[in-house]
Amino acid sequence: MDLNEEFAVAIGTDLISQQDIDKLFALKNDHVLKIIKQFVDLCKPSKLTVISDSDEDIKYVVQKTLSIGEESNLNVKGHTVHYDSFYDQARDKGNTKVLIPKGEYRSPWINTMDRDEGLEEILEIMHGCMKGKECLVRFFCLGPIKSKFTIRALQLTDSFYVAHSEDILYRKGYEEFRDLNGSKEFFHFIHSAGELIGNPPVTKNIEKRRIYVDLQESRVLSVNNQYAGNSLGLKKLALRLAICKANNEDWLTEHYFILGVRPKGKNRVTYFTGAFPSACGKTSTAMLPGQLIVGDDIAYLRAWEDGFAHAVNIEKGIFGIIKDVNAKNDPVIYEALTSPRELIFSNVLVKDGKPYWLGMGVEHPKDGFNHFGAWIEGNSDEKGNVVSLAHPNARYTINLTDLSNCDPKLDDPNGVPIHGIFYGGRDSDTMPPILESLNWEHGIFLGAIIESETTSATLGATGVRKASPMANLDFLVVPLGKYLNNHNIFGKKLKHCPQVFSTNYFLKDKDGKYLNAILDKKVWVIWSEGRTRGDFDAIKTPIGYLPKYEDLKTLFRIELNKDYSKDEYIAQFTIKINFLLEKLNRIEKMYKKEKEIPKFFWDILFMQRSGLNGLLKKTGKEEINPFELI
Repeated sequence: MDLNEEFAVAIGTDLISQQDIDKLFALKNDHVLKIIKQFVDLCKPSKLTVISDSDEDIKYVVQKTLSIGEESNLNVKGHTVHYDSFYDQARDKGNTKVLIPKGEYRSPWINTMDRDEGLEEILEIMHGCMKGKECLVRFFCLGPIKSKFTIRALQLTDSFYVAHSEDILYRKGYEEFRDLNGSKEFFHFIHSAGELIGNPPVTKNIEKRRIYVDLQESRVLSVNNQYAGNSLGLKKLALRLAICKANNEDWLTEHYFILGVRPKGKNRVTYFTGAFPSACGKTSTAMLPGQLIVGDDIAYLRAWEDGFAHAVNIEKGIFGIIKDVNAKNDPVIYEALTSPRELIFSNVLVKDGKPYWLGMGVEHPKDGFNHFGAWIEGNSDEKGNVVSLAHPNARYTINLTDLSNCDPKLDDPNGVPIHGIFYGGRDSDTMPPILESLNWEHGIFLGAIIESETTSATLGATGVRKASPMANLDFLVVPLGKYLNNHNIFGKKLKHCPQVFSTNYFLKDKDGKYLNAILDKKVWVIWSEGRTRGDFDAIKTPIGYLPKYEDLKTLFRIELNKDYSKDEYIAQFTIKINFLLEKLNRIEKMYKKEKEIPKFFWDILFMQRSGLNGLLKKTGKEEINPFELI
């Protein structure tokens, strides 16, 4: 009896239809069958359904998520709403662990667990977790169809909401699996929402929520959760697997948006990627007025035949934070969220079939239904905290092509050539609004020293800086030293290295007032684009290249139709030596906790410190404005 026959007998036609068995056998992939058999035996669903790329199969997912109440229709055609458990509203960092075999080095920045112990624990929790439920077998592509970038992904889940979300966010993959010719070269993800309670149905056993990343098997096991950051295998869970794969194969998986920059008066598009920690301007940069968006979250980068790094968006949709999206500040997204199209809202307030969220910019009702359940303004949770009308992490899931600024190269199998990279942090007093690296290694350094400064609204104290290398620290599964070294190896393979820029939209004066207007970032981006095209000179400093005043003055007039004074320029681009030296001290202390940080990183840190001290000694000034450096 061959494996196909063994599978059919073991699974049984009472669990799966002959038509679905035929779909699996058509793949001619024993590894796929073994994975399905293992987890059907473990999780014990009452039904197994295979979803191919056909419209009929995909429509079944949408129909079922509505019929069982995981999603509900709203007034606008195509719009639905989903609710996660009140206690399952964000990524569970504590219970998201990377499984590391005994004896392997464990980075202090990565939440790890002994692999044998982790597997024993989670497989016990997953035993019978799908009882009485239907398990879907899904096939997707991380990246464009028929592309060198693409990684195939197999997903087993008992959540139709998860499956529907992935249909919006990712490209179809069943036919791509047929082309694998039996290869094991794919990621796989096993997810169960676990036992459900309530109406709408939400996960009951949150205390047993686990998300374990098993690098050895290129898989993630996730149970007792629904929130997409924990349950959608292809989102941040696949990011972790791809970071591991990239760092062992000399390409890059990064927490990058991809932006097509179009300066006024220039008939060209120049592509940038960029990484920003949460609340540091990533989405607002990716969605700059007049520019093109290729992706908002995760990119794969490979060295290409033309000597450039090319990048693809691994997704075709957006799972975006909806808080503060309004008609004034986000007209493109707001229009998409308020007109007919396929769209999932999650954890927002609904009243009379209409969704409301925080910062929407319209008057909201005083009651309705939200992530808390039946809600009246002033409701408190069991801890006495007032429940807001929608969760601050409420989301929308939408196709990128539904945005009017979507770049037609979204699905190009060759990706787009990258001329520049932005790294941005939140910093009230140290880094200038825009700064260009001195070279590729210095660019890696700029990405490695990103800091995000907390506000009183989040941690109760201002000025607390959290380092987040490449805005990727939460998702790293390899040691920092290996990660930085891989960036350096990657750059050395390129004839045309991306130019790297550091941004900071949050610089303040001594009275605590922001020195940048909200849209000033457009000028910083356009200046950077011009630098990659040789349009502008710059001022060389120990920390990188700064823009010249006259160039910025011209760009402010062209791009924003506003005046830009010398006083503004001096306030924004003055080099604050003591603050910069303090930053270097913080970074040195952090990186000394990690083994095998590459030599070039320390060389740049010590060189930058020496240069700043040299300026201090030469001028006797702690602050030096850029005119003094020309």
